[in-house]
Amino acid sequence: MQLNQDIIQIKNKEYIITNGIGGYSSSSLCGMNTRRYHGLLVAALNPPVERYVVVSKIEETIVQNNGEIIHISTNQYPGTFYPNGYIHQYCFTKQPIPTFFYKLDSGLQVEKSICMVQGSNTTIVAYFNSGSVDFELNMNPFYVLRDYHSLNAETQVNAYATEINDNYIAIGYHGMPQKVYCKISNGLFKDSKAIYYNVEYFQEQSRGFDFAENMFSAGSFSTHLKPGESVQIVFSLEEAILQQHPQNLIAEEIIRLQNIAVDEKNTFLKDLIISGNQFIVDRKSTNQKSIIAGYHWFTDWGRDTMIAMRGLTIATGEKEISESILTSFLANLSEGMLPNRFSDKNEAPEYNTADATLWMFVVLYEYYQKFKDLHFIQQYFEQLKEIIIAHINGTRYNIKVNEDGMLYAGEEGVQITWMDAKVGDFVVTPRIGYTVELNMLWYNTLKIFDFFSKALQNTSFTVDTYIDKIENNFHQYFWNDYSFLNDVISADKQADQSFRPNQIYAISLPFTMLNEMEGIMVLHSIKEKLLTNYGLRSLSTDHEKFIAEYKGDSWHRDNAYHQGTVWSFLLPEFCLGWLKQYQYSVTAVKQVRQWIAPLEDHFYNHNGIEAISEIFDGLNPSDGKGCIQQAWSVGMLIKLLKELNNNHE
Repeated sequence: MQLNQDIIQIKNKEYIITNGIGGYSSSSLCGMNTRRYHGLLVAALNPPVERYVVVSKIEETIVQNNGEIIHISTNQYPGTFYPNGYIHQYCFTKQPIPTFFYKLDSGLQVEKSICMVQGSNTTIVAYFNSGSVDFELNMNPFYVLRDYHSLNAETQVNAYATEINDNYIAIGYHGMPQKVYCKISNGLFKDSKAIYYNVEYFQEQSRGFDFAENMFSAGSFSTHLKPGESVQIVFSLEEAILQQHPQNLIAEEIIRLQNIAVDEKNTFLKDLIISGNQFIVDRKSTNQKSIIAGYHWFTDWGRDTMIAMRGLTIATGEKEISESILTSFLANLSEGMLPNRFSDKNEAPEYNTADATLWMFVVLYEYYQKFKDLHFIQQYFEQLKEIIIAHINGTRYNIKVNEDGMLYAGEEGVQITWMDAKVGDFVVTPRIGYTVELNMLWYNTLKIFDFFSKALQNTSFTVDTYIDKIENNFHQYFWNDYSFLNDVISADKQADQSFRPNQIYAISLPFTMLNEMEGIMVLHSIKEKLLTNYGLRSLSTDHEKFIAEYKGDSWHRDNAYHQGTVWSFLLPEFCLGWLKQYQYSVTAVKQVRQWIAPLEDHFYNHNGIEAISEIFDGLNPSDGKGCIQQAWSVGMLIKLLKELNNNHE
């Protein structure tokens, strides 16, 4: 990607790479950190959680043979950018690993690459003299050693550095349980402790948070590079890994990345699958795989995992990973519900999601369609039956099937659907009652359980009666006089006719209760009222509570979250419904490809590079908002492209 040396343009674009255990390395394309979540090494101390920003960045200076000093790093301080190294940067590439290209003078060029070691809290930064003259390179790492949600306000050095030898040091911090070890492959370390005050993060400022912190320097590394020579600095929480040659570790990671989706011919799909691999992590507490919901600040959640893995692991043929994830969640089944969040730091798991458990049935159905493995289904069949019975009889949060076969859910002060914004004690979209997507998911749960019962020839418990009830009553509850579906029916049977995207699941899920004409009417209403270049609006623009922009402090953002904000993960779901309704016709396929083209451009060129943003403004969406890399956004796009390939090409 060519860069125009405009700091405004560069600082709004970011990269992220991950280590498979919840840690990551991320910054803007010029290496200037713009978020508290940015850092060269953000380590997961209890994979995939308890993340700490350990190494914030490196400030690099080049000393030419005539003694002139040139900075290639950039920071934001109050009222200024310093140094202004971005003016020397002319290019950035994400693949195979993030690489920054600098041209400083006649014949003086340098490349900087960043790599993480899979399964390890380790980041390697490599510098290569790609020019025709030699120079001295000085590298001054900045440390903050803090929880990634916080900021370092220390005004004195609470960290300590122990020099082990000339090229190898250990950095500790009072309050952080682990040291970080630093080693340069060819160079020297000079002890020179200092604090750099008031480094600012403009993304935090725009989000209404504290946005400045102080950073600690233990000293700098230096080396002399001739043309064609390189040097690497390794930062790790694991001292033993520093005994391996960093070039070998980089080569191993590049080979790993190149082997992901190696047979995929569609370049966009291949790059999406590589991008999606960033979400798949090891979870220490379960000794199984899990899926991070989004970077930078989300962890692994039940609902997001179930929706995202449809594309991330099932559509891509990752059978063992799919089984590991499902095993992990089913091992924590309680009162017929999957957890929305696991137990970390010895607290109890959270079960505040009404839909994650129902989404699991869809996942299992798609798992079976992909892998034809009935044995895995059989292992958990009794638990599937337990889930059905718990929902019929009643479980947490007033989740229970009524006499009409409809699923009720919700209680005051708790948000359990995917529209889960809450500000203090205020639930923005409470949606207590019979929601359209929960009832479509419940219907699919019953149909899928029935399908597995027959496939396993285990009919000791049947759900035919409940299938009949919901089929007989669904239209009475949800089909309205305007030829679309009500969003929520209250306990006293009052209809909330807010036009929201949740009705898409009445068409896109494996089993539907709408006839052909009804499906077409709903699809075209969604197209008219909710469809944008980047996803579906969460509320139609003609609603009195519609909010056009997702901006401001956390209170304003949370209020806008589901009141019109565009969600990118819903665009593939809408496209899947469209393809299904129009039977993958040539015209339908062409239309869908046109609809997803802006997301492809976004993926390569905007916000998170080779990432899909979580959300966009409800009116005139352009820049990505929220997380720069969202699991279900990437996963559902992978699923859509795989479906297009399987059914049309």
